[in-house]
Amino acid sequence: MAENEHALISLYGVDKLYKTAVGDFPALKNVDLQIKSGEFVSVIGKSGSGKTTLLNMVTGIDRPTHGEVWVNETPVHELSENKMARWRGKNLGIVFQFFQLLPMLSVVENIMLPMDFCNTFPKNERKDRALDLLDQMELADHAFKLPSGLSGGQQQRVAIARALANDPPVIIADEPTGNLDSKTAERVFSLFNELVARGKTIIIVTHDNGLSKRATRTALISDGEVSSYMNGNHQGVAA
Repeated sequence: MAENEHALISLYGVDKLYKTAVGDFPALKNVDLQIKSGEFVSVIGKSGSGKTTLLNMVTGIDRPTHGEVWVNETPVHELSENKMARWRGKNLGIVFQFFQLLPMLSVVENIMLPMDFCNTFPKNERKDRALDLLDQMELADHAFKLPSGLSGGQQQRVAIARALANDPPVIIADEPTGNLDSKTAERVFSLFNELVARGKTIIIVTHDNGLSKRATRTALISDGEVSSYMNGNHQGVAA
């Protein structure tokens, strides 16, 4: 099936079954979801509902049992493991709940890593690009510190800068504010809104129902099935 001409991300009839001792467990059931370029989509649902599995389909970390996943005109479900990592590095920026910064590298070196791995941007420009990204995150003064010298909120902003290193069209964030206080979470969410305004497409998994409503659209997952709500039309939906 060809990708939706208006969508940057398309899932068609996606099922994901995990084999267990008591039989197959359906983590996703016949999911159809299209996300346009420039959208900000929040994904909510109870623990075990399939949120992370959905993200793993989009990022290619896992593959559907049935169905198709297209991202930026690429059939992700068909990519070999060798091609997947390089494709992911150039097309997706991933932000994790626990930051995942390498502790023995400086902040600026952490941001340069994706550029080195994918060989994007000339070598002599990568450090300046990393410093510019840190400046956008208001962290330029911390460039040569180790991650341990930064607060949790600062480390998460470094992780966002790292996700932007290769200038990917899509940012994926899995509970990026889960370990932050409410004020810092607000700052991080505002950064995501700024990125959307600059043309990025963002998918964020969050347990914060208040923050989720500030996205363009919310996808609610329940027992592996997805319902989509426009912003402001899902009052009372529990995360």
